[in-house]
Amino acid sequence: MGKADQNKKAKLEKLLNTSFDLFTSKGLNKTSISDIVEKAGVAKGTFYLYFKDKYDIRNRLIAHKSSQLFTQAYDAVCRENCEEFEDKIVFIMNYVLDALAANKGLLSFIYKDLSWAVFKKALTTPVNNSDTDFLELYYKMLDESGHKFRDPEVMLFISMELVGATGYSSIMYNDPISLDELKPHLAQTVKSIIHNYIIS
Repeated sequence: MGKADQNKKAKLEKLLNTSFDLFTSKGLNKTSISDIVEKAGVAKGTFYLYFKDKYDIRNRLIAHKSSQLFTQAYDAVCRENCEEFEDKIVFIMNYVLDALAANKGLLSFIYKDLSWAVFKKALTTPVNNSDTDFLELYYKMLDESGHKFRDPEVMLFISMELVGATGYSSIMYNDPISLDELKPHLAQTVKSIIHNYIIS
């Protein structure tokens, strides 16, 4: 990588990191592009080289943070040598929930105002070369499972909506039960969803 490319990558990282700090401390609505560029120490024109507006950088931050989190979870499940597809999904689910419980600021940022469309884009649109397309890893796990599934994206959507909503409530409010108490219920339910989608 040449010096110009290194400078571009450094500015992009600076903008991403600064935006994340401001969005999680002040909130999206109270953060302006001027706030971001001033704190990042770059010109406003530089911001617009990479992003259309603050909502674009918010969505790409969700992509970046989600990619990092799911890549770490996938790497961890590979080290565990889980055999069954359902066990891999439950392991990844628990890994992500534990990571978000340890970083409630990240949970609030990723989860708030997050639709499936944004999340799907986040999982499949790398911000830089180090980001991973999680949907690609998901299909790899499906292929390795030895099963055929009907509507695998619907299966993933339902599972993630369930885990996201109930996990958020348990982590942020300890309601209706703690995360540790919730996880066995989620594991059982997610496994039931997976079994319901196996066709062979």
